[in-house]
Amino acid sequence: MLTAVISLSGPLKVAAGVDDGSPVTRFGSVAGGLMRRAVAIHHDGRQEGVQVSLTPLGARAVYGMPAADLAHRLVPLDELLGALGVELVDRLRAATTWAARFAVLDELLLRAVGRGAGGDPVSRVRPEVAEAWRRLLAARGRVQVGEVAAELGWSRRYLTERFRGEVGLSPKTFARVLRFEHAHELATMHAPLPWADVAAVSGYADQAHLVRDWSEFTGRSPTAWRRGEVLLGTG
Repeated sequence: MLTAVISLSGPLKVAAGVDDGSPVTRFGSVAGGLMRRAVAIHHDGRQEGVQVSLTPLGARAVYGMPAADLAHRLVPLDELLGALGVELVDRLRAATTWAARFAVLDELLLRAVGRGAGGDPVSRVRPEVAEAWRRLLAARGRVQVGEVAAELGWSRRYLTERFRGEVGLSPKTFARVLRFEHAHELATMHAPLPWADVAAVSGYADQAHLVRDWSEFTGRSPTAWRRGEVLLGTG
């Protein structure tokens, strides 16, 4: 998913990397594309805001551009939505209940979709690309890209080019990110599995394969990441 975050308190302090010296940028609201590296949001232990997750097709509908245009980028939301983005932030901050905030989100996002000049965003995406995305997502990355391409009647190279042009990542990288996300879910459960079991369940060849991908995506080993991350559900 492509993520947008609107702060309801102080500025968001965001770094496009973890423990790697990446500069911290302040945003009142920020939108990002699909990435192959973790993004760190720094805070003092308290933060209030709204997060919106968009599929690549949803990003086309709301932002009026393919998800590939935002790949590996963090940009202010109003840079994408213009005056509508400014209004969205202002009205979310002025609302006093979550029900009111969700109503504002519904209204403003529908307006963003409605003002698109290109019609239905699905019609602007090759159906083969949309189907490849759905298959990779459903399998959580545990599928061979070559097999997907063959079933769609395309070569692997052609599918890779078209998929990257729409989504911003190649199918192979997207599958790796999906496997990592599955592993992350398993590793951050209240009673997490041993790393070897996490690797097996999420589709890695072995634990060493998991460690390599985890370190590439986060800049930390799985064990170091687990120690440093504040887990949901813990005291």
